[in-house]
Amino acid sequence: MPDLPILPDPDDPRLTRPVEAVDQHGVRQQIRVVEERPLTIYLNSQEIVTAMTIGDHPEFLAVGYLRNQGMLLDADEITGVSFDDEVAAVVVRTARATDYEDKLQRKTRTSGCAVGTVFGDMMEGLEGLTLPDAPVRTSDLYALAHRINTLPSLYLAAGAIHGTVLCQGPEVLVYMEDVGRHNAVDKIAGWMRLQGVAGGDKILYTTGRLTSEMVIKTALMGIPVLASRSGFTAWGVEIARQIGLTLIGRMRGQRFLCLAGEARLQRDADPGRAPEEPRGARRKGAADG
Repeated sequence: MPDLPILPDPDDPRLTRPVEAVDQHGVRQQIRVVEERPLTIYLNSQEIVTAMTIGDHPEFLAVGYLRNQGMLLDADEITGVSFDDEVAAVVVRTARATDYEDKLQRKTRTSGCAVGTVFGDMMEGLEGLTLPDAPVRTSDLYALAHRINTLPSLYLAAGAIHGTVLCQGPEVLVYMEDVGRHNAVDKIAGWMRLQGVAGGDKILYTTGRLTSEMVIKTALMGIPVLASRSGFTAWGVEIARQIGLTLIGRMRGQRFLCLAGEARLQRDADPGRAPEEPRGARRKGAADG
């Protein structure tokens, strides 16, 4: 397993570019803007999707996307993952022969950005799913909220981006960013799949809103807790309650709201003693969408 934590690199020249802008006073200035480029994902010989992404960790994104869409099964043996930068494509190869032509015809575009889709049978993967009853200490939530908001990130450097963080207790393990929150969570799913990391004792934190697809993906990754500094959708809350996932939103400084799975919470910290959100932290739930 690679050294942890894995964090964003805001100084990576591939991920942003300087652009000249003019402010409200007519003053010219140079700002950094996030790159956005297409990445085509293949499963064996079949083209699955082209996603818009910032371009880092393409192998993790491809594997995680296929895993979260139910195309890459837990029992599948991955025989190779290859990225061709010249044609902007990733090919994931498995020992099992695959053909998802029918499945590709049954997809629903979600409220997410950067090609958020739910294929027709994603909900079927939740049938019979039981998430671990791993406790969640509120002291860990306060510590995570404080640390995540002060870590180096593309958001603080250039904005217009979402972040997703895999955590264990109060520790940050993997922090991924992308133009769409679905891409960011898929990168983490891909890292977990390739590294053989289980989700039963983990927390998934996202800067974006807690939608139905975010809840479904978190559950399919075997992670029992999903948290965000942003808000909820009604369907996201409903699904979380149905499957027993702990859903925590509006987590900022000393405050949060739990809308599902409260039984996992261990209130071991006085909210009044939790650190306030530091200056320079994210002021809202990252990019719109």
